[in-house]
Order: sequence, then structure tokens, then C-alpha cells
Amino acid sequence: MAILCFKNGVDRYWRKNAPNGIADDEKEFLRQRLILNFEEPVNQLAVQLAALIAKIARYDCPREWRSLIPTLLEVIRGQNPLAQHRALLTLHHVVKSLASKRLAADRRLFQELTINVFSFILNLWNTYTESFLILASNGADTNQIQEALEKALLLLRILRKLIVNGFNKLSESQDAMSFLEIVFERARTSLECRKTLISRGIQMEVCDKFIIHLTKVLIGVSEAHSSCYVELIPTSLEFSVFYCFTEAGQALAFEGFVIQCLNLMKRIVLSTYYYCKGKGFGGVGTAEDPSMLRANQLGEEFFTPETLTEICSRLVTHYFLLTPSDLESWDTDPESFVVDDGGDSYKYSLRPCTESLFLAIFHRFGNVVAPVLVDLMQRHHQPVDPNNLHAILLKDAVYNAVGLVAFDLYDEVNFDQWFSTTLKEELKIRSNNYRIIRRRVCWLIGRWTSVKLSAELRPELYELMVEVLSPEEDLGVRLAASDALKLAIDDFQFNPEEFSPYLEPAFSLLFSLLKEVKECDTKMHVLNVLSFMIERVGSEIKPHVGTLSSYLPALWQQSEEHNMLRCAIISTLVHLEKALGPESVVLEPLVVGVIALSCDVNQDCHVYLLEDGLQLWLALLENAPAPTPAVMDLAKNLPALLEQSFEYFKLCLYIVQAYIILSPQEFLSQRGAIIIETLRSLLGDVNSEGIVMIMTVFELCLCASPRQGAELIKPVLIIIFENMYKPEELMMTMTMYLSIVARVLWFYKDIFIQVISELTRKRGGNEAREEAVLGEIIHIWINRMPYISQSERRKLLALALCSLLGANSPPSVLQYFPQIIANITATLNDITKFDDIKCEHIGYAIESLSINRESSPSSQSEDEEYGNKHEQRKRKLDFSDPLSSISLRDTLQNQINRR
Repeated sequence: MAILCFKNGVDRYWRKNAPNGIADDEKEFLRQRLILNFEEPVNQLAVQLAALIAKIARYDCPREWRSLIPTLLEVIRGQNPLAQHRALLTLHHVVKSLASKRLAADRRLFQELTINVFSFILNLWNTYTESFLILASNGADTNQIQEALEKALLLLRILRKLIVNGFNKLSESQDAMSFLEIVFERARTSLECRKTLISRGIQMEVCDKFIIHLTKVLIGVSEAHSSCYVELIPTSLEFSVFYCFTEAGQALAFEGFVIQCLNLMKRIVLSTYYYCKGKGFGGVGTAEDPSMLRANQLGEEFFTPETLTEICSRLVTHYFLLTPSDLESWDTDPESFVVDDGGDSYKYSLRPCTESLFLAIFHRFGNVVAPVLVDLMQRHHQPVDPNNLHAILLKDAVYNAVGLVAFDLYDEVNFDQWFSTTLKEELKIRSNNYRIIRRRVCWLIGRWTSVKLSAELRPELYELMVEVLSPEEDLGVRLAASDALKLAIDDFQFNPEEFSPYLEPAFSLLFSLLKEVKECDTKMHVLNVLSFMIERVGSEIKPHVGTLSSYLPALWQQSEEHNMLRCAIISTLVHLEKALGPESVVLEPLVVGVIALSCDVNQDCHVYLLEDGLQLWLALLENAPAPTPAVMDLAKNLPALLEQSFEYFKLCLYIVQAYIILSPQEFLSQRGAIIIETLRSLLGDVNSEGIVMIMTVFELCLCASPRQGAELIKPVLIIIFENMYKPEELMMTMTMYLSIVARVLWFYKDIFIQVISELTRKRGGNEAREEAVLGEIIHIWINRMPYISQSERRKLLALALCSLLGANSPPSVLQYFPQIIANITATLNDITKFDDIKCEHIGYAIESLSINRESSPSSQSEDEEYGNKHEQRKRKLDFSDPLSSISLRDTLQNQINRR
């Protein structure tokens, strides 16, 4: 507990600028006490102590803790075995910590450290490695072998960090290059020793780790020092091929080691440095760097057509075969068996590793290996005896290879013919062994659907997948069929009408599969397929979602411990909301509860669910036919979300806008004041885009509930007026400022005058000064107005300017009278068009932005059905805006006549 508390304290209080940081004299005392003794007997505590010292070293070594490395090296040179082991363990953690620093100065210091200690560490590693090999060969005591090997492994880990991160140019160090050359020999002899130990009944995990780490050194150097590794390419490839693709080598190798060797091969094949876009290694062009040319030459010399053919054949016919343990896993736990590892699984799992190498070789040398794979396919494409398990496994492996490189085989394979003559027939063979092929055929069809499958064959594909989804089929096969169906629906050629006859059975069978599977990951997987189907077919799904919507509440309760499954449920609810439209009210109790939980910042799970929850919230508001108390009550979470969720700020503002459009008076009465105050407080923390979005909300308040909105945003108007004075304001923000000011001036001149007075008092002026403030605002207004591109906003600004041109216009307005008239008439010209239909010979001038009340969208049934409820409400709000029916030309004439 003391060590853990100390470690936490380093994170919090050791930095020089940390609040309540540890004093320098206390730090010095602690540093000295930590390295007084290296004889901790308990290994777990020794590891924690080493990690603690490394944490401090990352801050203080070498400047403030110059004695650390010398002390460790002195103990390592000593004769106490335990202290030597603990000092090596500590040095490993310290070097690992220092190697992770990336600033130039820190990297230079680490390179200096490497120069000083590399030779010593290398010699000591050679000593302990030799000791291990001799002890193992002479049949020594297991504990002696273990002790020597553990120290050799720690030294090897230190060497790996030093050689990868501690040299600017590796080839300049003779010790470093000699170490790399000896790694291959050490690996060979260690593998022989491992076999000897196993023959004596000794299985050492540390021996496997030592051998694997030797290959990690090679991979690390090839990544960090590509140019210096060039001459080792042939040795690396010969080494890997021997142990992975020959009988003699495989007799010595083990799975973890094979994975590292295959990854080393893949690194060399895919390296952009080793492969210049030249003739060699498979491309066209030239390379200027001699070492790149040399790398290409060495690659060409090694990867001959014969070698590539052998590697490709062995990968498919040996490594791709399902093993007895795979089949046992399928029988005992089919859901875990079918889970796709994905991600970085190629680094530690054999099957993804071999598939990754196969893809790398195929992409690089496709012209050589494609004929090899096509030949394998032709030899194994016919149905085989269901009782011949080996033939089935071989066929499965070949189909796997053909699916992995589907895009590369576009011109080589007639998939339509293969699908019509062979694959669909293989799905009908019901033998238990043949489930392996049925699963692979479903997977293969899914991979090829988006590559090369004719549109006329798609109905047959849907029919086949529906048949395979039958509850009588093996679970692994059904899960593969669900994947294939999703990929078919995801294709750009997907036609919902064509899929319509299969929608009901496919949805029903997928729903049955969802209820049947037990694992969280599998449920999430099937639910994603259902969700995707709902998204693609839209409202066509309405007759079939009753069972799913009744099952989702129970699934939500069951998934309390599985946030990723809950994310999938929320995503499905989003698509259901959009597909059902107003009919989604049946989901409201569940949806409201889900949103309340996922969008509450006081709930721990909101970290995982918030983004999907906000999407669901927006979908709920956009499709709600009318506001309900439960829906309106959700808005209590908005202020906290606006303050804390900058990542989803835009989405939160969309939700605020949806509430205003759904029920403006009720929402603004209940939440308007706190929402607007929250947004006002955020104005100084957001960029110009965020300001525009906030101003859009304020403008919507003025449109949806004019008087109420004007009163609510009155405190913000002072900030808007002040920001208008800033010359650095962007045009898009100035446009929104002017639009809001214009709308307030046009409809509520009393509020406009109040704000002018308040602004004047804030600036220390009197009533006479109000005239000057108004004049300054008009000056900014008329200077910026010509640069506004949106005609609707220019009309709004022109109408507001007209309101200033009354009989009692103040002097500050008359001062700018010519410019005001010029802006108004320029806007009038921009929005006026001539309709020749009105008069055959003389064009009839009309304002293009004016709406005729007789053409109200509310009176047109086709518009009522267009878009979701939110869009319909939005169009009605736009139409009800008084500005849309006011003539700028008539307004200007009336104001001038009054003068």
C-alpha cells in the first residue's frame, strides 16, 4: 500500500509546477532512500518499486538524479544475485521510461546514456545468455537455468529499448550492428535449447518470452532504423521462412515465435522504405536513395516466383486450416468462436497474423500469386464428401483466401457463375461437417457482394440468406448469414423494393437470432444488423417492428453492465424513431427513460452513452407529433450538457432548436431563461462557428415566440452591440449580430431603445450620448450590410432601416440618410424580379422573397406529408414569419411619404 500511495503521489505532486508539490529537499531524501537497498524478496513488490523509481526518473533523471544510473550499474556489477536481479529490473523500467520521452533535448540525453551503457549491457547479456545455453545443454538444475535466463531476458529488454531509441544512426555503432547479427544465432540456439528442455519435461515460460523478445528486437529496429536494417533483409526473410514454412523449422518453432516471424516478414514486405515505387518489389518508377535501391534488389532476389508460390500455398493449405481446438470451440461456445478479433489481433493471434501476411504478399506480388490462388480455387471449388473432414477444412481455407482478396481477384473470378452453379448448392448440403463450408460460403458471398455480383442475382442471394437464417441451422452459420445480409444491404446497388418480399422473414429470423444468442458482443452484432436494415428500408419496416420494440425494454434492463450493447440499443432506437415517424410515440416510455439516463452528466454511464443518447433525443423531438410532459421534462438536463459537453455542443444546440420549434412558449417559459444565460456565459469560450450557432438559437427564439424571445435575450443584446464594435469580427458572426438587432428593432423598438440606453450608461454617457451610440451602430450597420450575401437577411436589415425613417427620425439617422437609402434600394434591386407572365409586353415587378398567403403550405396536403414532423413545423414557422409577407418596396414608400 505504501508503494502504491507513493506512485500516486509522484503523479500528483512530483512535478515542479504541481499544486502543493513536494519540496526539493524532501525529493532528494526520498530519491536517496529508494536506491539504498535492492534486496526486496517479494517479486511483485520489486516490480512496483522498479516502476516507482522509473516514474521519478522520468522527471528527474539525469539532471536532478545523477546518482541513479551509476548506482544501478554498480549493484549490477556486484556479486549478490538477488540485488543484481532487482537492479536489472529497476534499470529496465528506468530505461523504458526514459525511452518514451519525445522532446529533442530528452532524446539527446537518452542517446548519451545509450553510448555510455550499451557495451556494458551487451557484454553482460552475452555472458548470461551463454550461461543459460551451457546450463541447459549440460542438464543443470532448473532453478539455475531460470535465474540465468531471467537476467538475460531483462538485459535483452534493456538492449531493445537502447538500440531502438538510443541511436541516431545505428550503423555508426559497431556494438549495435554486431548485436543485431548475433540475435539470429541466439534465436536458433535458444530454440534448440528449448526443445532439449521440453524433452526433459521442463517447460519454461521465460524461455518462450526470451525467444519472442529476440524477434521483437528485429521488428523494432526494422521500424525505427529502416536504412540500417537493409543488409539484414535476406537473413530476416530466410530465418522467418525456415521456421514458418519448412518442416525442419516448424519442428522447433512455437506459436508465439511464429507470429513474430510472420510479422517481421510482413513488416519487410509492406515497408514503404524497403519498397520504392520501382520495378523491383512490384512497382514502376525509380528510387534515389541507394539503400532503398539495395532493399529492392535484395527483395527481388529473395521473393522469386517459386518462393512466393510456396509461401502462398503453405499459408492457405496449412495456416488457414481450422484446427481441432477451433472446431471444439465452435461446438462448445459458437458465439465466441465467430467473434472477429479485428484491431491489432495480428500481433498476438496466429490466424489474423497469417491472414494479414497473406494480404500483404497478395497486394505486393498479386501478379505472381493470383494464378496460384486461382489454381487452388479451381481444384477445390466442387462439393466434397461430407465425411472427408480434411477435404472440407482445405476447401474452407481456400474459400477464406478467395474472400480475403476479393477485390484483387475481380478480373480472375466469374463470381456470378460460381454463385449460381456451386455456392448456392453447397448451402443445401445439410451434413454436420458441411456446416464449416456453409458458414464459409455465407462469409464469402458477403465479401464478394460489393465486389462482383449482378443485380439480377440479388433476390436469389436474399432468399438463400433467409433460408440459412432458419433456427434449425447451426448458430455459427446463422451468424455468418446475418453478416452477409448486412453487407448485401450496405451495397450501393441495394434496392429496397427488390428486398421487400424478404423483409418480413429476414427481420423475423434476425429477431429470433437476437433473442437466442447469449453473449453481449453477439447480441450487439445482431442488433447492429437489424438496426442497419431498419435504416435502409425506412418506413417499410413499420409493420414488422412490434416484436422488436416490445423486446428492447427487457434487453435494455439486461444490458446494465454492458455499455457497448446499450450503445447498440440506442442506435437501433434512433433508426426506429426515424422509420416510424409520428407512430414512434409507442416507443416514448422507453426512449424517454433511455435519454434520461444516457444524457444525465451525473450518471457514470453517460461517458459511454452520451453521443448516441443525444442523437436519440434529437430524433425523438424531430418525430414527436406533439409535446408531452415527459418529453419536455428531459430539457432539465440541457444546461449541464451545454456547459460540460463541448465535444457535442453542436448536437446540444440542435436539440435546443428542436424544443423551440416543438413548443416555443412552454419551453421558453420553463427553460428559456437558464438556457439563454448558459449560452450567454459560453460566448467568450467558443469560436466563431460556435457564436454563429448560439446566435441562431437566439434568432429562433425571436421567430418562434417574438415578445417572449425578445425579453429573454435582452441581456445578450448588450454583448451583441459591444461585439459589433470589434473590427476583427468575421462577416458570418456580424451577419448574425445584425440580423438579431434588426429583428428586435423592427418588432420591438422599445426594447431596442432600452438596450441603447443601457449601453450608453455602461459607457458612462448621458441622454445626449445615446444619439452618438445610435449613430455608431448605424455606421457599422450600413458599412457591413453590402457584404451580406443572403438576400433574406439583407431584406430583414433593410426593413429595420426603414423603421428608422419616420417623421421623427433622430439626427444620427438623418446623418446617414443617403447611405441608408442606398442600402435599401440596393437590397430592393437584388430581391426584385420581373414576371413576364403578368403582362405580355411589360415585365411585372415582384419581390422574390415575399410569400402569398394563399399558397400556405399548411393548405397543401403534399407538403404536410413531406419530411418529418420537425421539418413540417419548421416550414410553418418560416411561413408565419411576418417578414416573409411584408413588401420592402411598400414599406419604404410609406416611410418616405410620412416624412
